[in-house]
Amino acid sequence: MHISILDLFSIGIGPSSSHTVGPMKAACAFANQLTVHPNYEDITNVRCDLYGSLAATGKGHGTGTALIFGFMGEMPDTIDVATMDQRIANLKETQKLTLSAPAGRAGKEIHFSGQEHIDYHRLQPLPLHPNGMHFYASDGEGKIMHEEIYYSLGGGFISTESELKTPAPHQSVTVDCPHPFDCGDDLLEQCQGMHCSISELMLANENALRPEKETRRMLNNIWNTMQQCVQNGISNTGILPGGLKVKRRAHNLHQKLLQRGEALPADPLSILDWVGLYALAVNEENAGGGRVVTAPTNGAAGIIPAVLHYATRFASSPYKEEDAIHRFLLTAAAIAVLYKKNASISGADVGCQGEVGVACSMAAGALTEYLGGTPAQVECAAEIGMEHNLGLTCDPVGGLVQIPCIERNAMGSVKAIKASRMALNGDGSHFVSLDKVIKTMWDTGKDMQDKYKETSRGGLAVNVVEC
Repeated sequence: MHISILDLFSIGIGPSSSHTVGPMKAACAFANQLTVHPNYEDITNVRCDLYGSLAATGKGHGTGTALIFGFMGEMPDTIDVATMDQRIANLKETQKLTLSAPAGRAGKEIHFSGQEHIDYHRLQPLPLHPNGMHFYASDGEGKIMHEEIYYSLGGGFISTESELKTPAPHQSVTVDCPHPFDCGDDLLEQCQGMHCSISELMLANENALRPEKETRRMLNNIWNTMQQCVQNGISNTGILPGGLKVKRRAHNLHQKLLQRGEALPADPLSILDWVGLYALAVNEENAGGGRVVTAPTNGAAGIIPAVLHYATRFASSPYKEEDAIHRFLLTAAAIAVLYKKNASISGADVGCQGEVGVACSMAAGALTEYLGGTPAQVECAAEIGMEHNLGLTCDPVGGLVQIPCIERNAMGSVKAIKASRMALNGDGSHFVSLDKVIKTMWDTGKDMQDKYKETSRGGLAVNVVEC
């Protein structure tokens, strides 16, 4: 059983992997089920009931919009972002939706209204996960023709209710992987036995899924998308959508930094301003509903690209440039696998420690390998990255991925760099193992009150007055 790097680094849209990407995938999967239904022509109505965290902050995360496009057969990685606003405006005016169609046939037009066909059950979670969705399709007389329950597990992963009850719900790809690992100790032991790095082991597992050339092409695509996202975030100005009227800052910050120059300035800490810029740019794009790479979630999407930009522009790797970038992404993915298998990457499940905390841990370990660190030093850096994010709550003001989310990515990026430097200044030995800190994160998340887990019912979300 293997979780692929392409599951963990998926190209999609903002503002949330669990509340936007996941619901769009779920609605599309449900719509595709309908296309093979024997009574497809009789279906005149689709609806979705949202539960728990999805319901509590779904409006701020654009969950309703994501469901609409999913019903129409759209997917986050291929949808034309530039046309989304106009298509939604047209739907609101006509109250007509073109349902995803069977192969070779035109989609059928049905009546659809967001207010009528999407219901938010804010205080009522479904039993298996806080992010629950119940889909229905019915005929003209109201008879239910098909129904399905989906859960959005964080990072864009989805499962049906029956899938989530199976022994291995998080593992999306089944292969005869040559070097399976379920915990950090296992990963380190295999690297030691094979005399290889973590990225080399992860690549060998990926090669069981596809030719190595194809994997490296996809890694380049991920990195190119991250770079484009940074450039978009730097270029775009104005106010982010939602009621908070948050102003984009990346563009102005970039202009200030250009005036100072990118070479080592009189103030060496100015490099951290560049790191912050990269993170702000990505997360402002995410908050604006732009194209991002889920890494491992949208709410934490700025940390991996920010640290990788730092690495390629301000640091020196013993590896050739493209190989160094691939090593960074592969190592980050291997660390994410450990969290996915043994804990969670869902803010609704364990708070923001499962998003920014995991991304910080991934980036810290990845940067360490990029800089030539040993597997033991990589593991140490990843542990430090999470240890100092334990207990981090998810309390988005107004249910929007803006405050404190955007700045939190900048801070997580700086933490990752420091964690890597601390690990590289040691020999990899340390008191708390990565496995122990992952377990602690999971236990802490389970103990955390629900109001601090992406519901906007606690923390900053209730103590900051919306203006």
